[in-house]
Amino acid sequence: MATVADVLAIATRPVVFSHGGVQATCKVNRNLTDDEVRGVAKTDGVIGIGYWQGAICSTKPEGVARAVVHIRDLVGIDHVGLGSDFDGSTTTGFDASQIAAVTQALLDGGFSEPDIRKVMGGNVLRVLRAGIAPP
Repeated sequence: MATVADVLAIATRPVVFSHGGVQATCKVNRNLTDDEVRGVAKTDGVIGIGYWQGAICSTKPEGVARAVVHIRDLVGIDHVGLGSDFDGSTTTGFDASQIAAVTQALLDGGFSEPDIRKVMGGNVLRVLRAGIAPP
């Protein structure tokens, strides 16, 4: 996407792709390519994985975990988080009360507890803090 390339070209702080997916696990136009994922990681940013069909080609926690695994394997665990989009504009297969199912899918996928903490909010908090702190 030209807009993503433009943002990455001028970014001086971590970039947040707040809710979506990756084309490697769900070939949808709005999802990030591997090069775009690498670009976000180079800014020390984070990619929030969504929970709906167009983001992960699924509505199951295992679909979220697949996208998380891909980003971890491509650029490292520090650049992936959750991006639910629970605002009602999309249909998800589970709601916030069932977020433990995503944790379980990550545990089943061999993720360590420290890495799961990063995915479940630690990485997003790191980026938010970096955005608040003076450069």
